[in-house]
Amino acid sequence: MRVALHTKVRADRVAEYDAAHREVPEKLTDAIRAAGASSWTIWRSGTDLFHVLECEDYPRLLAELEQLPVNIAWQARMAELLDVVHDYSAEGSRAELPVVWELP
Repeated sequence: MRVALHTKVRADRVAEYDAAHREVPEKLTDAIRAAGASSWTIWRSGTDLFHVLECEDYPRLLAELEQLPVNIAWQARMAELLDVVHDYSAEGSRAELPVVWELP
């Protein structure tokens, strides 16, 4: 399945966010792949982040990563940098983007 997400980095933490993603721990990328992801790309426009990931089952991927120490540490680090995390905004709206149109 292909999943698109929209998150936001805090305006005063953009450089730290970019730097963190130049150093994603190999244990984390290995765990993401083991949980069923085949690719994950993040684009940034100002403070808006757009993610597209290919995975077997997104809810299962999140569930498999949820209790892993390397992911817990990464999520804690990202929580300091993001206004909207991967699943929900502070207001509770979903970050996952619905498909509106696709070129077949």
